[in-house]
Amino acid sequence: MAQGRLDPADVTRLVDAAARVAGAAELTSLLEEIVHTAMDLTGARYGALGVLGSHGFLTEFVHAGLDPATVAAIGPPPSGHGLLGTITRLESGVITDEIGSHPDSVGFPEHHPPMHSFLGVPIRVGPAVYGNLYLTEKESGFTDEDLGLIESLATISGSAIATARLSRRLRTVAIVEDRERIARDLHDAIIQDIFAVGLGLQAAAEREADPELAGELREAASRLDESITSLRRFIFDLRPPVWAQRRVRDELTDLVESLSEPHDAHVEVLFRGEVDDLPDRLVDEVLPIVRESLSNALRHADAEHITVMVNRRANQLLVRTTDDGNGFDPAALTEGLGLSNLRARASGLGGVLEIVSDAGFGTTVEVAIPT
Repeated sequence: MAQGRLDPADVTRLVDAAARVAGAAELTSLLEEIVHTAMDLTGARYGALGVLGSHGFLTEFVHAGLDPATVAAIGPPPSGHGLLGTITRLESGVITDEIGSHPDSVGFPEHHPPMHSFLGVPIRVGPAVYGNLYLTEKESGFTDEDLGLIESLATISGSAIATARLSRRLRTVAIVEDRERIARDLHDAIIQDIFAVGLGLQAAAEREADPELAGELREAASRLDESITSLRRFIFDLRPPVWAQRRVRDELTDLVESLSEPHDAHVEVLFRGEVDDLPDRLVDEVLPIVRESLSNALRHADAEHITVMVNRRANQLLVRTTDDGNGFDPAALTEGLGLSNLRARASGLGGVLEIVSDAGFGTTVEVAIPT
């Protein structure tokens, strides 16, 4: 639906909203601000923003209005099916007074609060759809004016998201350039000065007639050589090649595609939190955990749908694999399932493995690693 003409009051509110959205510096806080701003503009009780992956499903889901206990009871966030997927498919706004009566509605999971009125619009970053903005439960129902207002907000948000992503990349480049400068200064100035002092000490040792003093001079020169070696090692660590910078999103997506290709199950990969700057040591742990848990689900679960989620929290990294397959009795866990390997790996990292399963109701395998 095309954006309608906004009245002066709406324009004022939209300008204020644009200032709030533009004031969010980090991408995650920006997405949260967009959701809260949209709720304020329309009077919606609940709001969410889903970020789309290359496969067309949601890889990130930022929401507001639900308390933590309800969120935990609901379980994994939506992947983008049903009415949420309609916005992705149509790439246009959707508005309805009754979610349940919409032909694309697939219902709600257990413990989900009832929701009736719905408004959703796509958010574009450049020519591509970045994600979708969802609002529900406005007492009097959403109007065409609300839709026009939120479509305008989505346009503003797309520009803000593009700016935030560019700023993040520029900060990364600035950090790399700064590290390069420090490394260059260390090599060109400090190491050369230390090397010159060392040569002077060695020359003095050769001229010194007192054997004891000559030995002390040689020892001092040797220590300077060791310092140069340590500095060079530090410089090497300070200047990792660009090709060595790893992205868990890319590596994990490649791994999942490789493992799932011979199987019929549909596998989705979701990311939560700031995973883009995950240290290499954690990337090295996430990949084998997913390989083991996903392989188990693909081989043994007879599942139609499997979700792999990596969630980075303040002091914890969660790696969760959920399937809708056969399930099993965790008390009868056997080595054949390979889950004992996951338990050992989690324990070795100071983390814990949790397995939730029931025959006929699928399985969730979650590894929590302290960061």
